[in-house]
Amino acid sequence: MDKLPNWHLPELLASYGRFGGTNDRNAHNLPSKRAVGRACDDLLQILFPGMHDEDAILDGLLPQITAERLYSVMRRLEEQVRRSIRMGNPKQVTGKTAPIMEKFSRALPVVRELLQTDVEAAFEGDPSALSREEIILSFPFVEAIAIQRLAHRLYREGAPVVPRMMTEWAHARTGIDIHPGAAIGSHFFIDHGTGVVIGETCRIGNWVKLYHGVTLGARSFAKDDAGHIVKGTKRHPDVHDHVTIYPNSTILGGETVVGENSTIGANVFLMHSVPPNSLVVYEGSQLSVLDKSRRMGDEFSI
Repeated sequence: MDKLPNWHLPELLASYGRFGGTNDRNAHNLPSKRAVGRACDDLLQILFPGMHDEDAILDGLLPQITAERLYSVMRRLEEQVRRSIRMGNPKQVTGKTAPIMEKFSRALPVVRELLQTDVEAAFEGDPSALSREEIILSFPFVEAIAIQRLAHRLYREGAPVVPRMMTEWAHARTGIDIHPGAAIGSHFFIDHGTGVVIGETCRIGNWVKLYHGVTLGARSFAKDDAGHIVKGTKRHPDVHDHVTIYPNSTILGGETVVGENSTIGANVFLMHSVPPNSLVVYEGSQLSVLDKSRRMGDEFSI
């Protein structure tokens, strides 16, 4: 029998020692991407019962099914949060996981209520949507904002890594990248959605509507004396109530504020604040900030 080739196995194993990137139970025991992804799927079933199932839920079984699903997903997600808290010291007992998960479970009805406002905003803001059920079943932003709103609760309570894993799971499915740290108000709607990026320190008000390709990003990164990026600073813009941002616009900077009732036209590149009731558009090659109250017909059609 011919000897099987080793396919350079020794070199591959040596690279593990040199570069890391492995998840060893004793040394790391990191959260599982597959487990977090399955938890996200199950959480969507809890948020929208029957909407993410192969069949509708039978009459009278909703309480039992919800109880079983909630117990299962909370138990599994709790293990992933525990691993994230113990990163670097997998045998350490911190006592932080149970309080985080208690607050997370308490937030589920609140998140459902917020999501209903998001669906309502989509129904009111998109003439192609014929029913709220159509929006829940088919609009990608619903999955993205649902997972982000859940992940934001874990992020806010201090759970590391897992919230980002959750929103990146949604990013991979929808093309919408919302950091779990972003604080987003009610009646939020992303139309079409592909390519939207919302950074960690964004603060977004109520009744905000974004189109595809919008970036709410960082203008620059402060560095310390050693040349390393400083973490935890306010890097991303604030968007106040009743703002609409049209496709492929980029708004950057932690000090940038888009005032309420403003409209940002398509393809705008903005790195400074604009007052309330602004219309920001390109007129030729010149960026113009106009007062909407003095200009009629400023809404665009997509």
